[in-house]
Amino acid sequence: MIEHKCFQLLEKAIQFEAADIHLVPTREGYSIAFKKDAKLHRSGTIPPQVAVRMISFYKFLSSLDISDRRKPQSGSFHKQIQGENYSFRVSTIPSIYLESVVIRLQKHDKIVPLDELCIEPKWADQFRQVVTKQQGLILLTGPTGCGKTTTIYSLTAHCVNELHRHVITLEDPVENNHAHLLQVQVNERSGITYASGLKAILRHSPDIIMIGEIRDRETAKIAVEASLTGHLVLTTVHAKDPIGCFYRMMDFGISLEELRQTIICISSQRLTRDVSGKTSATFEIIQGAMIDRIAGAMASGERISMVHEFKTEMVSNKSANQKLIHDE
Repeated sequence: MIEHKCFQLLEKAIQFEAADIHLVPTREGYSIAFKKDAKLHRSGTIPPQVAVRMISFYKFLSSLDISDRRKPQSGSFHKQIQGENYSFRVSTIPSIYLESVVIRLQKHDKIVPLDELCIEPKWADQFRQVVTKQQGLILLTGPTGCGKTTTIYSLTAHCVNELHRHVITLEDPVENNHAHLLQVQVNERSGITYASGLKAILRHSPDIIMIGEIRDRETAKIAVEASLTGHLVLTTVHAKDPIGCFYRMMDFGISLEELRQTIICISSQRLTRDVSGKTSATFEIIQGAMIDRIAGAMASGERISMVHEFKTEMVSNKSANQKLIHDE
């Protein structure tokens, strides 16, 4: 029964086109919600005794420690549903009541073409131009749920299918399986850390390295080192805008001079929704001389003036019938 309920919940979320499933403990039981277009949609409640068993089943599928409910855990599993292959990333965290779980849904081999991804054709052209570079660091930034993963997989697909380049990814975990990529998952239990994984990848003759997300000092250092070894590196960073991306990398111990030498492009994106409810992405892309100007201004302490000078183009390029989802 529990197994049936678990898969039934996944099917319901897929039919709803949800990005995440939230199982949140409350005093009365567990609240179920689906996240779609950066909004939570409530989908009922379940008794705590049922929810606990469901969570244990999801953890079992993700190769997590079922007996440990006192520390956060993350993992993933794959399953075919309705004839399509999906990845499910499971993240658990203890709360004052019981364990809370979020499940991220990803359809395998789901690639959005650059022209379809970008509202403005010039953004797609900028992306195509920057990924032709032989080396450097391309950073994608924006709030959680803004579509960074979709964008980075679209870029890697373009690099493989159109530029015929060898792309290897280093992810923790692999969020979505793609046939066009050689994907490596960080697994510290097996001795595959970001550092050891990168060393192995560099011996595998890559043209482009995709690092899933920069979330700590080690990953930031590895991304910079890889770009300095003559490779093109694509990765994501959580920051508000391109300038915030600079400061975020500096918080991770990367010097301003290292950023000046390695960064060739920073793209900040937001989701928008038009009057019909259709979602798409808007981008602010900086590269070339503008990166040097920002780095120079930051070195001289001109942070405030630079923020105003490079105020995002997303608002001016956005149609009057579109609204930024994260501003709703």
